[in-house]
Order: sequence, then C-alpha cells, then structure tokens
Amino acid sequence: MFEYCANPESLEGLAWLSCYLTTGKHLSFYTSFGTVLLLLAITAPVALAFGFGGAAMARSKVAPARLFGKTYISIVRGVPDIAFFMFFVIALDQGFEYLRHHAMCPDWDQPIRQGNDFIVCSVAKLPLSTSPQWIHEVYGFFLAVLTFAIVFGAFAANVLFGAMNSVPKAQIETAWAYGMTTRQTFWRIIVPQMWVYALPGLSNLWMVLIKATPLLFLLGVEDIVYWARELGGTKHARFTDYPHGDWRMWYFLALLVFYLAFTKVSEVVLNRLMTRLSLGQATAGGEELRRAAQ
Repeated sequence: MFEYCANPESLEGLAWLSCYLTTGKHLSFYTSFGTVLLLLAITAPVALAFGFGGAAMARSKVAPARLFGKTYISIVRGVPDIAFFMFFVIALDQGFEYLRHHAMCPDWDQPIRQGNDFIVCSVAKLPLSTSPQWIHEVYGFFLAVLTFAIVFGAFAANVLFGAMNSVPKAQIETAWAYGMTTRQTFWRIIVPQMWVYALPGLSNLWMVLIKATPLLFLLGVEDIVYWARELGGTKHARFTDYPHGDWRMWYFLALLVFYLAFTKVSEVVLNRLMTRLSLGQATAGGEELRRAAQ
C-alpha cells in the first residue's frame, strides 16, 4: 500500500503496523464487513416477504394454502438453526442442479443418486467449473441469502401471524358491516394495523439475524469471522512477511465492537420506528404517547 512497505523486515513500530494492516488480506477483511451488511440489507426484506406470505397463507380459507402456511411457520420449533442452514444450502444447491440436469441433459440414462453421490451432467453444475472465481463467490453468497431468508422468513411468519390475529376483531367486524370484502378487510384494516403488534417481535428477530451472520463462515462465504480467524492465527516468518503470535483475541474483539455498535444503532432506529407506529393506536404504547401529548 505504501512505498516504505517494500521491505517489511526493516520496519518497526507504527510503520510496521500500518503496512501490516494494509496488506491484501486485510483489505479483504475490511471488505467482508460490507459482505455482512449486504447480506442483512438483502435478507431482511426478502425474509419479511417470505414471512408475510407464510402468515397470509396460514390465515387462508383454502385448506392446502393454510396447511402449507402453518407447516412453514412450524419449522421454527424444535430444530436448531444451524441444522436448517446446513440442510437448506445443500438442498437448494442440489435442487437447482437437478432442475438444470433435466432441462439440459434429457438424454442422460444414469441415475442421479448413486449411493451417497449426487451426479448430474457437467453442463448442469452450478456454477460451472470453467466459471471465473467471482461467479463461484456470488453463487455461494446467493445460496446463503436464500437460506437465511427461508429460515428467518419462518420466524417472521410466526410473528406476523400472531400480529394479524392481534388486530381487534371489532374493527374487522366493523369493516364487514360497511360492506368490505375479506380481501379489502385484510389489506385496508389488518395489514396497516398489524405492524405495531409485529414490530417488537420483528425487532428481536432483526437482532437474532445480526447475531446469525457469523454462520456465513460455515456456509463457505469468506466473512468477517473467516478473516478474523485467518489473520489472527499465529504467522511464522517462513510463510509471511509480517510474522506475529496468536492475535485472534484482538481480531475477535474488533468483531465484538462492530456487532455491539451495529446493535446499538439498530435499537435506536427500531425504537423511533416503534414510536412512530404507535401514534394513534389503541395500544399501551399509543395510549402513553397520547397522554404525553396532553
């Protein structure tokens, strides 16, 4: 990065540290913070969409749709998150390759499942072995985002389903009395009012999602945990220009500060959003705001 970094063995003190912290691997470490933020920015709305769809289906009068919605909601119970993450990544990857295999290799006459092996034709592989490295990385990130969205979408569906049922029934019956259809009542009465009931649960879910981002490391994405472990481990002069001892504690301390700061910012934003949504609502929070304004 700097001209004086050409000969690391001659450096000491702050000069050594400045060169060490600007190596290519450290730049990848800093970029990985953006990877985590990008994951959150994409996953949160997608998971919310999954959750809204699951909650709406669970309330459906159509039996198959209602069964599917309630089944999706129920997957949040009793199974550790890590089991879902590891399962969905493998299942989604093989599912995409299975569909591509049948579309692109119709003449294939061998079974896809051969014992414990999953074998598809070479052109159905995702990504192709001839694809550049960035495509492999983007595909891995895509699978991670989709996995996060499916799992946390189930949690969101559970929260939104309860929030929809918390809207006062008197308001729903009033809407029917005015001649609104079930669909109109859902979109004009239930959906606008459910958010004030859903936000506490969604806020907790957002915090859990933040804490779950280190699972990217287990899903094969080079995230901040991967680089913290990689860079913090003991480095010998034989293998690197910047040898050092076991510094993992300092790297993970940096991650601790990052997550605490990000969580604090999230709390401030969510509290302000909760205050805004509570205005005029027939809830404890709304009543407290009404009295404070008098």
